[in-house]
Amino acid sequence: MASSVARAPNVGRLNWEYLLPIAVVHLLACLAFVPWFFSWSGLTLAVIGPVVFGTLGINLCYHRMLAHRSLKVPRWLERCLATLSLCSLEDSPARWVANHRLHHVHSDDDLDPHSPRDGVGWSHAGWLFRAAPDRRTYEFFEKYARDILADDYYRWLERRHWVLVWIYLAHAAAFMVGGFMVGWWTTGSRESALQLGASWLVWGVYVRTVAVWHITWSVNSLTHLFGYRSYETGEDSRNNWLVGLLAMGEGWHNNHHHDPASASVQHRWWEIDPTYYLILLLERVGLASDVIRPRHLRGPAAPGKRPALRSRQA
Repeated sequence: MASSVARAPNVGRLNWEYLLPIAVVHLLACLAFVPWFFSWSGLTLAVIGPVVFGTLGINLCYHRMLAHRSLKVPRWLERCLATLSLCSLEDSPARWVANHRLHHVHSDDDLDPHSPRDGVGWSHAGWLFRAAPDRRTYEFFEKYARDILADDYYRWLERRHWVLVWIYLAHAAAFMVGGFMVGWWTTGSRESALQLGASWLVWGVYVRTVAVWHITWSVNSLTHLFGYRSYETGEDSRNNWLVGLLAMGEGWHNNHHHDPASASVQHRWWEIDPTYYLILLLERVGLASDVIRPRHLRGPAAPGKRPALRSRQA
């Protein structure tokens, strides 16, 4: 084990780079309790938003495409999806991928950055609030995200981390302006337009962002605590039906740890995986290639099988 990437749970200085924006967005999301900020269209955006930003951005792009290389898409589409991921304010592509790969290699042992063995609060979000300078070193990225930083766009984002905040603020402004324009067009009232724009901002951006965060964090916490195990993988991963539904397939986590290279986590007919269905749709229309099927379908010597970073048990 490389001590240069070890974590120190619940000790060390606070990571204000993460703590401050997470706290601010949660506070802004609380404006949803103020009646003036409510609209049915804003609520609709909050419900649809996690499917768009969470499923396409985090699940498909950050997780299955970048972290595990389970499929390929044209570079323009990959970068668009990565930019969509940034609108959930879940870190840069290189940092997200490196931490996730570290989790797979050291799942639930001393080097896992977010194991519930250090407490459910730690695994859910607490690990983000403690500084981890060893996971910001050249050595760390060279080991866990070298392929990501080989891309000019991702390397540019990593060198200018403040750009992530500006992208998030720009997309928030777009929601506000979009709501204002729709409100002005439908009512002709500036006050009504302002109210609708503010509603789209609060519900469509802040509430949706918080929802995407907690759904993603639940994969780190709940699916290593509650659920059933179809495979003995040597760590605590479990298939959790609630997270599976909320996270559009990501909750079938024991399946994923058994076969992390696969683009699918559906091993039984009722373990639905909407993220994989979107991947198949992209493949059908010619926008995805080299889609890695589950191990029980591709076999040990399936053609086109590419190596991917796997857990120690896979």
